[in-house]
Amino acid sequence: MKKGSLFGLVMMMLMLVAFTSCNTQKDTPPKGNEKSAKKGGADDHDHGPGPHGGTIIEFGKWHGEFVVNHKSQEATIYILDEDVKNAVPVKADTLLLSIKDPQFQVDLKAVPLDGEAKGMSSRFVGKHEKLGKEQPFAGTLSGEIDGKPYAGDFKEKPEAHDH
Repeated sequence: MKKGSLFGLVMMMLMLVAFTSCNTQKDTPPKGNEKSAKKGGADDHDHGPGPHGGTIIEFGKWHGEFVVNHKSQEATIYILDEDVKNAVPVKADTLLLSIKDPQFQVDLKAVPLDGEAKGMSSRFVGKHEKLGKEQPFAGTLSGEIDGKPYAGDFKEKPEAHDH
């Protein structure tokens, strides 16, 4: 248990560093993305639902899509391109999902889609009994991709959370 707590502490520190360093870049939208510039900043930047019906997460040069299955108590993160349309395999074995309320963490393991190269994955899956609670979740996705730490916050919208 101590090992998991230490891992969580290290990941939280990495998220803090990544979040503060990424924050300065959020005011400058990616080239050709005037829509996000008009909306202001990260707080009101909304892509709508992702291709799997999930909540979109700004995650470095990619986007993540948070999809939860309450019945199976499982969360899936899909790594997507900047247009939030296509899967983008990345070199990572695990990602960490930190949920705010109720507070818990889920280790997400790489589960490559068919055709993705060995050691690459655009899909990460993890289970936790608290994902069985039917509620809108908010939290942070973090992880190291190609040796560089990334983190992104997300919040499901209550009205989009239909059951």
